[in-house]
Amino acid sequence: MKDKESNFGRGDNLHLIDASGFIFRAYHALPPLTRSDGTPVGAVQGFCNMLFKLLEDTSGEQSPTHLAVIFDHKGKTFRSEIYSNYKANRPPPPDDLVPQFSLVRKATASFNLPCIEVEGYEADDLIATYAVKARDLGGSVTIISSDKDLMQLVGNRISMFDSMKNKTINTPEVKEKFGVEPDKVADVQALAGDSTDNIPGASGIGVKTAAQLILQYGNLNNLLLSSHEIKQPKRRESLINNEELIKISKDLVSLKVDAPMPLALNSLKIKPIDINKILEFTHGMEFKSLSKRISLKLGTEEKQNSKELGLILESSSRKIESSNILNPPYTGYSSINSLDVLENWLGFIKEQRYFSIDTETTSLDEMKAELVGISMAISPGKACYIPLGHKNPEERNGGLFYRPVLLEHQLEIRPAIEALKPILEDPSILKIGQNIKYDIKIFSKYDVKLNSVDDTMLMSYALHGGLHRHGMDALSQRYLDHEPISIKSLLGVGKSSITFDLVNVESATEYAAEDADITLRLWKILKPKLSKSGATKVYETMERSLIPVLSDMELTGILIDREFLKKMSNILAQKILACEEVIFSLSQQKFNIGSPKQLGEILFEKLNLSGGKKSKNGTYSTNADILENLSADGNELAENVLLWRQMAKLKSTYTDALPDHISKSTGRVHTAYNMSGTSTGRLSSSEPNLQNIPIRTDDGKKIREAFISAPGKKIVSLDYSQIELRILAHIAN
Repeated sequence: MKDKESNFGRGDNLHLIDASGFIFRAYHALPPLTRSDGTPVGAVQGFCNMLFKLLEDTSGEQSPTHLAVIFDHKGKTFRSEIYSNYKANRPPPPDDLVPQFSLVRKATASFNLPCIEVEGYEADDLIATYAVKARDLGGSVTIISSDKDLMQLVGNRISMFDSMKNKTINTPEVKEKFGVEPDKVADVQALAGDSTDNIPGASGIGVKTAAQLILQYGNLNNLLLSSHEIKQPKRRESLINNEELIKISKDLVSLKVDAPMPLALNSLKIKPIDINKILEFTHGMEFKSLSKRISLKLGTEEKQNSKELGLILESSSRKIESSNILNPPYTGYSSINSLDVLENWLGFIKEQRYFSIDTETTSLDEMKAELVGISMAISPGKACYIPLGHKNPEERNGGLFYRPVLLEHQLEIRPAIEALKPILEDPSILKIGQNIKYDIKIFSKYDVKLNSVDDTMLMSYALHGGLHRHGMDALSQRYLDHEPISIKSLLGVGKSSITFDLVNVESATEYAAEDADITLRLWKILKPKLSKSGATKVYETMERSLIPVLSDMELTGILIDREFLKKMSNILAQKILACEEVIFSLSQQKFNIGSPKQLGEILFEKLNLSGGKKSKNGTYSTNADILENLSADGNELAENVLLWRQMAKLKSTYTDALPDHISKSTGRVHTAYNMSGTSTGRLSSSEPNLQNIPIRTDDGKKIREAFISAPGKKIVSLDYSQIELRILAHIAN
């Protein structure tokens, strides 16, 4: 039945979008973006993209019949009257975000969606009020947000949807996060407090402990009445001493469900998108990519024949046409198969003094990789590929035989390298690459010392650190709105995949030259951003200057004593066998110790030990925490299983695996130091990870003895003393 006043009821589905979550995610996810008049619009663009994607994806039974975008009012709320320090720790929004708030509201209106905000209330209260009202009338509600405060509303036809993670949040997800049912979330939050919003809570009690207490006593009121019974002294004192603050915290975190409703539920019914209205806004914001998406998605509607839309699309096409002068298409690349043509390209590079470069090889492991081709770009849309090592497969005697591609279709490696070498080694000519450290190592195999380099991956990393990925595909889509050719489309995947030397020259040219073209275009965008963002010093002194240092370190490698590891592997094998005998004796049967299922059955069914918890698939959890708890209680079987796991890990990951990484040509291990792999600015190590060698156990420490120095050399370990504290003191003056 429909409610007569609101005309809303069973069968209706209300979607409530938390605008603040969208705005701040958009702002922090995207690089700074300004309109031609200097107005910052990055958050507006991200907001529009998320809103349009959300509207595109809503289909099926759960598609909304009603929808509203809920905003925080800029003034103080009733919570500041309850607690004057509420949200006092929050810094003001960034200067370039402030002017975008009003534009986001205009963007919402252009999508024909209602904007709701009420003075004195937060968006969460309005969301709670509309959600509960819609639920009580028999409808269902989806809250588009990941805000943990809203999780207290979940259940009974109210769910949440995290659009960034494409994840629905129902009661199980709330219980996983807070340890309690949604109706007890506010009790847990009141106890644990929240430093972000300056909610005091009870000192020394976190979410996990708060959940345990609420589950034990049923609710917050019962807990406070019984606080003197708590056995742990610190918890008891915290609850007694902070009782008033806890009650205030409960008032702060509890959402209002009776806030004013400036728009009735029936006025939130979804209206058709007015394509003229929305394109007028996106063109005004200079969102070319979004305008194109909207035109393609909605342009087939009956409105596309209207005169007004025709004028908008005509204007849009003129803009795209004129912009192609500066941003030419990613096609028409050259394949160089003669030294004369190559010399012409090199002549232009000598005059221009910069170009982008990329290598194509048979492997990502530069110690095993063979050079297949080189791509270069001298300006946007002007790129070439130099094929050097492509092969053609032939059927011979029932098997595949590979022969080199005819020389009229590619160059010989040595003459090509000799022609390129003066340019590549000229310190006055800038070589631009994406992860150019790899290319430096490839060229070193051909006696070419690539110097004077710029790296777009590291420019992006210096600008935006851990905010997003810095691979070329991600940067191309983010900055150029272009999806590059996928390497998987050329090589395939799995057992049927091929190496790049078996890709035909025509396809290789399209792929490789596009990579060089994209790299050059990214460089033209990112290089000026370094200066505008004040990140030039970080890039030049910390990132760029490390490229040759790390490439030399990786090429040099580190010496490992293979025989030492072999002996240690045998010793570990004997210890593991001895440990297995003890385990089988204690359990009174043989079983697969590496099987969590079999181990769980032994511990919690046969031996009937306490602490057994079954996972969703019906097997007992036997993770390290559970085994350590059993071991702490004096259980010898758990203690020996932990020891067995420890030794098995050392054997498989280190003593057995490290020798496989020793290069046949150098006799050393060559790890890769990843310069943009962490959000903290640290280096990470891979293939193999040499930053994770064990140190806690005696056996683990011995593995480090396998790393040795060459005769007459020494390995020196250097570390800053208490560097984190010193940096913190410096930052804090």
